[in-house]
Amino acid sequence: MAAAIEIDGLSKIYTKRNGPAVVAVDNLSLSIPAGQIFGFLGSNGAGKTTTIKMACGLVLPTSGSVRLHGHDVQRQRGQAMRQIGAVLEGTRNVYWRLTAWQNLLYFGRIKGVAGKGLQERAERLLRELDLWERRNDPVRDFSRGMQQKVAIACALVADPPIVLLDEPTLGLDVQAGRTVKRWVEQLARNEGKTVVLTTHQMDLAESLCDRVAIMSQGKLLTNRPTGELLGLFRQETYELRFRGKIDEAITDRFDGFAAREENGHTILSGIISEHDRLYRLIEMAEMLGLELLGVAQAEPNLEEIFVELLDRAGKGESNLEQSLNGRGPTSTLREVV
Repeated sequence: MAAAIEIDGLSKIYTKRNGPAVVAVDNLSLSIPAGQIFGFLGSNGAGKTTTIKMACGLVLPTSGSVRLHGHDVQRQRGQAMRQIGAVLEGTRNVYWRLTAWQNLLYFGRIKGVAGKGLQERAERLLRELDLWERRNDPVRDFSRGMQQKVAIACALVADPPIVLLDEPTLGLDVQAGRTVKRWVEQLARNEGKTVVLTTHQMDLAESLCDRVAIMSQGKLLTNRPTGELLGLFRQETYELRFRGKIDEAITDRFDGFAAREENGHTILSGIISEHDRLYRLIEMAEMLGLELLGVAQAEPNLEEIFVELLDRAGKGESNLEQSLNGRGPTSTLREVV
């Protein structure tokens, strides 16, 4: 499949007058297929937003390159910028004193679109995002969700083949978030665009993304199709069921496990890749006076896998991607309890 975005040896190092240099992105290389929704995941400071800004030409890389449909962002800036529309988190993506309509016409014109075609596309975008009736109102009078919709419309008004969305649902209410999610699906499935999505919402990434890359401290931990990544951990995800409600202070001691209540019991779910860890968890539960009702194999979710990979990276595990490639089934764990 042809690549929409090719990142090769990309690094960004911020130097300081006093203190050590900060490596925001460390020799990142990956290829993003055209027409897919690509999830770019990582904790705060992982390097996701810096990478997105380098792809947009807003931050100059220390080394390496980014190509958008074959156009180098640094050497062919004009051609490369016509390939993308971007909504960046934490920045003003639109002019608040202008109306929604004026914003779309302005951003369309600076992207080289004009005339009747621009007006028709601007109207269609505003209608589909339920903003047409407010088109002549200043954006500063809009809610956070409405402002985000205008920003997305401005990113799409020139009909770019690549759309970069940095935390597009951050701060939105449920209804506005669903609208954005529906739009992301439509862009890829119906219009064939490549969508790069950075988010902390693992459920959103799991439901939308064809492929995910996970970063930590500027390095790439893994880059795989979402279904494949979930499948690699399917044999290692377990639920520990305890009687009654357990205080959060106690469940927090089960590092890497998510807690929920179900039918008056507490269920901890997480990844157990080694027998010894399961034994240690059971011993700790006994020491804490918890009544373990059973252990069952469960379907993994992206949040659990994300936490596990970051935990391994934090412990300095080397060749993480190689260890994923060598995974085999772990059928004996289910026999322990």
